[in-house]
Amino acid sequence: MFDELKKYKNNDHFFFEANQKLSEVCNAPTDKSGVYLIYRLAKGKIDLVYIGSSGQKLKDGTLKTRKAGLGGIKDRLVNGKQFGDRRKITFPIVMKLQKIDALDIYWYVTYDEKTKDFPSDIEEKLIAKYYSIYGKLPEWNKEF
Repeated sequence: MFDELKKYKNNDHFFFEANQKLSEVCNAPTDKSGVYLIYRLAKGKIDLVYIGSSGQKLKDGTLKTRKAGLGGIKDRLVNGKQFGDRRKITFPIVMKLQKIDALDIYWYVTYDEKTKDFPSDIEEKLIAKYYSIYGKLPEWNKEF
């Protein structure tokens, strides 16, 4: 669905189950910025439930990479807030409530030495594309 992500060569994914520690299974970089897609695996189905990004565009046109805690995309995935608290706390709870077998989380570095695509711009494009196809946001996205 998102062919535009193919250009980002620094990418990967990992699975997260409710009984695991998100900080241990997350293989996203701690020193890079980019976008991530969260897929829910439940009841034999795979659904894209969230599109997010890490890294802020500053007024001077540069990028600020998340430094707190672990840093980079990994810190955003592990310590970023969703469902009222940090993901490492809320994901296992939500997964049990929604009977989710696992989350398959894909990440893409969009801003590095070679590529200078601001993560928030790419996130916005991906959400807009999803919306144009399905007429709604991914279930866990609140706005764009």
